[in-house]
Amino acid sequence: MAGVAEYRGATTAARFGDPQAEFATLRNSCGVYDLGCRAKISLTGGDRTRWLNGMVTNNIRDLAAGRGVYAFLLNPQGKILSDLYAYNRGESIDIDTDYSQVEKILATFDHFIIMDDVEVANRSEQLTALGIAGPKAAMVLAAAGFTIPEMQPLQAQAATWHGMECTLVRGEDEQHISYEIWIAPQSVRPLWDALRAAGATAVGSDALELQRIVSGIPTYGVDIRERDLPQETEQARALNFSKGCYVGQEIVERIRSRGAVHRKFTGFVTEGAAQVAAGAKIVAGEKEVGEITSSAYLQAADKTVALGYIRREVGVPGREVMIGTARATVVALPVENSVLSAESSLVQNRA
Repeated sequence: MAGVAEYRGATTAARFGDPQAEFATLRNSCGVYDLGCRAKISLTGGDRTRWLNGMVTNNIRDLAAGRGVYAFLLNPQGKILSDLYAYNRGESIDIDTDYSQVEKILATFDHFIIMDDVEVANRSEQLTALGIAGPKAAMVLAAAGFTIPEMQPLQAQAATWHGMECTLVRGEDEQHISYEIWIAPQSVRPLWDALRAAGATAVGSDALELQRIVSGIPTYGVDIRERDLPQETEQARALNFSKGCYVGQEIVERIRSRGAVHRKFTGFVTEGAAQVAAGAKIVAGEKEVGEITSSAYLQAADKTVALGYIRREVGVPGREVMIGTARATVVALPVENSVLSAESSLVQNRA
């Protein structure tokens, strides 16, 4: 029986068994999971591309049909209001984001659409998604009845499964293969059962959090807050500096022209199940130099992995810091498998 929990704005299964084993499935085999926490917003109208390009931090203007990008939505002061993926679907632009961000995004869009030919539709009740990840993901999809084309990261392609229309989206991480299947809610159960029958293991949100943290992917509202500057988040994939004007661009460009920001988002690893919680302060040389935003214990490696912000001059991979009473090492993101090995010893330079 799956445990149920609130996850990124939606209620979903937290676990089906042991979350640590489910995490191992995502890394080594194939796991299937609910993506009901992801909302879908559709933009149509003749001005949709020009208008959205003037709203977000990445290049929508030159986005080829069937391709997507990750981007931030900023306010005029350069503060991060949300993060999202935008896909050029030919006749529309589809926005994919956390359910918890929908209200703010819709309100922001409504505020900035004035005389523009842009229609915004919240399609979250008509369209949901399942995710499938792991080295055997493509094989399981094929066994379940999908024709798997050669796809690039963040490529979206219309598909049909047993007569049902859906969209197949390739995940962004090239090292750890994943796909999303966008489909009508009434089709979720038969698709879930088919993927399970084809060899996928059911995975809950607890294991997805382990995968997210090890992969170094920040969550808005947890690791990315309005007070964080875009460049502090280290999400260069969200920024384009040659696309032209957009809301908040002046601040982003000013930060770039003046040099690096003082803080950076990075990873930390401690031995054992350390008490490293969100909000914990990071100390180096008896000075407070940062804070933790997320953490997870990996049982197989007997290590705790954390994400957070640290002063840039201290946040060098291999640097040793203190998080509460735990001795931790700064690591690059995503966390390499060699660091997660139970046999590995962390390279540590005392602060």
